Amino acid sequence: MKYKSVFDIIGPVMIGPSSSHTAGAARIGRVARSLFGREPKWAHISFYGSFAETYKGHGTDVATVGGILDFDTFDERIIHSIEIAKSRGMELSFIEEEAIPFHPNTAKIILGDDDGELELVGISIGGGKIEIIELNGFELKLSGHHPALLVVHNDRFGTIANVSNILAKYEINIGHMEVSRKEKGKLALMTIEVDQNIEESVILEIEKLPNIIKVAKIVE
Repeated sequence: MKYKSVFDIIGPVMIGPSSSHTAGAARIGRVARSLFGREPKWAHISFYGSFAETYKGHGTDVATVGGILDFDTFDERIIHSIEIAKSRGMELSFIEEEAIPFHPNTAKIILGDDDGELELVGISIGGGKIEIIELNGFELKLSGHHPALLVVHNDRFGTIANVSNILAKYEINIGHMEVSRKEKGKLALMTIEVDQNIEESVILEIEKLPNIIKVAKIVE
């Protein structure tokens, strides 16, 4: 992969010891929290590959839970995140998976409460950088380092163009966009990374479009 600056190589300001195993894990957890939209009542966290082998010693577990609590990578509360989560009534479980993952630093997070669940798979690719590769069964590629929209919609002609036209109307530049669907003509997921934060009024306008089911926003 390419790095834009020396800071990408050194990694972000963070609670140690490893940018891949702590900062990356915290960011995966925080994206899950952002998409879930609220603090969950429970979280099932599965670690694969290197994460599964070293998560206790490297603090991957506390970092992931810190992200789920919406703590940033440099937040000193991350060290005590498991205790904090339990004090808030959150039920936690950690699972060491034996399956061989696509990437050695892989985590699957399932968050839930009485109103719903969310399942997300993320990988930590080094220097604190991450990719979200699966959301509720949809394949995607989301860096988590840029503002983004995730749009669940019916797989119908013109839906993608309608969303793009609204973003263009507000002069919002698209940096990366892809569409995933489980089956032709059924549900689909648009993943749109943009260059600036998106106002709630734009979200509301997109939600009113035909065939749009749900819109979630990730802020930088």
